[in-house]
Amino acid sequence: MTSLPGGSDDSGSPVEPPPLVCGRCGARAGSPQPTWTCSVENGARQYFCDGCSRENLRAIEGRLDSAWW
Repeated sequence: MTSLPGGSDDSGSPVEPPPLVCGRCGARAGSPQPTWTCSVENGARQYFCDGCSRENLRAIEGRLDSAWW
């Protein structure tokens, strides 16, 4: 049997996604934030808080991986 992401566990209760953690400063958010940036680098999804996103806007727009920031 295949289940969709964010489905439910064996008890039937909804499964909560893990909290988002900023890949740069480690800030945490309980749910997806509209001001955070999502980046796929080397096949892995990373999230960056609004502060880190603002500080590195030129690098993000230039499509540089976060290692270059």
